[in-house]
Amino acid sequence: MNIFSTLALVFLGIAAIGGCDCKPVQFIFGDSLSDVGNNRYLPRSLAQANLPFYGIDLGNGLPNGRFTNGRTVSDIIGDKIGLPRPVAFLDPSLTEDVILEKGVNYASGGGGILNETGGYFIQRFSLWKQIELFKGTRDVIRAKVGEEEADKFFGEARYVVALGSNDFINNYLMPVYSDSWKYNDQSFVDYMMETLESQLKMLHGLGARKLIVFGLGPMGCIPLQRVLSTTGQCQDKANKLALSFNKAASKLLGELGSQLPGTSFKFGEAYDVVSDVISNPTKYGFDNSDSPCCSFYRIRPALTCIPASTLCKDRSKYVFWDEYHPTDKANELIADELLKKFNSMGIDSDAPSPAPDLAPSPDY
Repeated sequence: MNIFSTLALVFLGIAAIGGCDCKPVQFIFGDSLSDVGNNRYLPRSLAQANLPFYGIDLGNGLPNGRFTNGRTVSDIIGDKIGLPRPVAFLDPSLTEDVILEKGVNYASGGGGILNETGGYFIQRFSLWKQIELFKGTRDVIRAKVGEEEADKFFGEARYVVALGSNDFINNYLMPVYSDSWKYNDQSFVDYMMETLESQLKMLHGLGARKLIVFGLGPMGCIPLQRVLSTTGQCQDKANKLALSFNKAASKLLGELGSQLPGTSFKFGEAYDVVSDVISNPTKYGFDNSDSPCCSFYRIRPALTCIPASTLCKDRSKYVFWDEYHPTDKANELIADELLKKFNSMGIDSDAPSPAPDLAPSPDY
């Protein structure tokens, strides 16, 4: 059976199911902040993390498809609640048994809530595509364990959706995309919410009952946005759009949670904490919050980390790994903030998650 035609995103536990003896797993929908290797199997994708020094602080230190030096936020949250890390959907090792044992991660660098987002990356999975793959996964697991067991498996799972920043940075805020002149700020957020509502309702129709949507951080403060500004400061417009998205998404999740029977649809974001980290980095143990640890000497923007790049001396002191993505240390801080909010929603998070040992940066 062709696994490629099937899978989807879920985020938390699954009780043992008679017939498959299943353990808790995660299924994750997302973009480059959650991608654990899907894009590396998309040969024409321009959104890649398959060169050194990506992955330098995780496992064997080689690139693994994550757009950071270590773990993603989803990795850390899963570790801390004691769940196995789900396998990338396109990983050749993925089988029905692996899905039941570890879950699946569908996140794709460059992907967005909207199909048109990230088009210049050529290949990426939008959220619509990820949901389509999830539907296929559901069919595969039903064929494996039977309809009743599969329905229980997916009904007891928890789902996570973590996209949205690309819809602004790699769509609405770029004049090469028609959305940039078809909409104004409010109508574009409304368009995103209408689309997201349809997507979440489709997931509900496919069995999702416990779902969390991650909010956006201050995306106007990522190094790329700063270096493209005339002052080097955070771009206020992008940050206001992130806040508008968070407000609208929180409202949407609240409405869906009350409309859909037997569901727990929740929204979690760490905007305020990340904003404070960027404004007061030393308060949180960082030295730098405005430039990437991995950059091409003094040439900015470097856009991506490459073997010819230079690394900062202490990666744990930098908030940002490259022009777009946080470091492992910053991801852990974000994950801890989200877990505080998840705890208030009744999600257990007692299992420890040690940070990776950071390897020394090579001298250049």
